[in-house]
Amino acid sequence: MDSFQQVLDTLGKQQKSSGGNNKKRKWREIEQLKEQFELEKELKTYDDSLEHMLDEF
Repeated sequence: MDSFQQVLDTLGKQQKSSGGNNKKRKWREIEQLKEQFELEKELKTYDDSLEHMLDEF
């Protein structure tokens, strides 16, 4: 019975550790999305300024 309890304990630990990995992965995905949105904003700013410059010519 003791070995059965050890197996259950190890399974519980594995599930907990994989949950932490999922959280890290999700945060990485969130950070990537934030960076992508910021980059799109910057590019739009430059695009608008280039269009303005072209209109002047």
